[in-house]
Amino acid sequence: MTSYPFFDLLQQHSQFWLVSVALFSLLVGSFLNVVIGRMPNAMHQEWQQECRVLLKLTENDQQSSSPALASIVWPASHCPSCDVPLKAWHNIPVISYLLLGGKCAFCNNKISPRYPLVELLTSALGVLVAWVLGPSLATAMTLILVYMLVALTFIDLDHKLLPDQITLPLMWLGLVINAFGCLTTLADAFWGAVAGYVSLWLVYWCFRLATGKQGMGYGDFKLLAALGAWLGWQALPIIVLVSAVAGIVVGLVLRIRTGQTDPQMPFGPFLSVGGLVYLFWGAQLWHIFQP
Repeated sequence: MTSYPFFDLLQQHSQFWLVSVALFSLLVGSFLNVVIGRMPNAMHQEWQQECRVLLKLTENDQQSSSPALASIVWPASHCPSCDVPLKAWHNIPVISYLLLGGKCAFCNNKISPRYPLVELLTSALGVLVAWVLGPSLATAMTLILVYMLVALTFIDLDHKLLPDQITLPLMWLGLVINAFGCLTTLADAFWGAVAGYVSLWLVYWCFRLATGKQGMGYGDFKLLAALGAWLGWQALPIIVLVSAVAGIVVGLVLRIRTGQTDPQMPFGPFLSVGGLVYLFWGAQLWHIFQP
């Protein structure tokens, strides 16, 4: 892989490198909170508008709507309770939450602790990537993958939805960066995307034909295809295994705690966990399964 003087310099100052990634990832985590909160709602508004068009409602009943991606940058950040625009110092990751005591500065309503949680999680994962992979172009690209997995995980937990606006560009970006051999070869990335999509597609239809139920959504196929495009087809068995085991464990815990016989859980977060496990410890896991 090509050596870059800038990354070589960062390699000599590892502490500065890790702190920089930690701070940058905190800022990204703050942005991801906006994506997680706004994109699904904007997508639902788009779908409602499309339904109005299909139903041929009168022009007076039709309402124009902005693309879901536009909602991420507009309007400016505001309190979800009182709608008052936030000041710049209200948006400092984690610190603002602590200074405000977890409450809105205007209406005094409680701020969800998940906002700093997402920021801290994004920062922790960013530092782990920077520490494991070191300063390199591959690390910079992998950080994008990790950031998007965080956003997809929380969107899926909230809405049981994996937006095409994230999964499809993520898959194509994986193929593009691996055309330059960033994380794996282009051939492995291509077949990883194909196998990732087709494998879950087959599972979906086998389960549906056998039970008449939908065990997962099409977004799960696209997410596994994206992971295959980034990490190669070799990653898929471990990703699926880790995802399935994690899903079974969490499902049993929820069944015991809630008494539900069939707790409904999105599969996207488990695929994200499987992808992260392979990213950090894939080589070690392959040694375990090898005879």
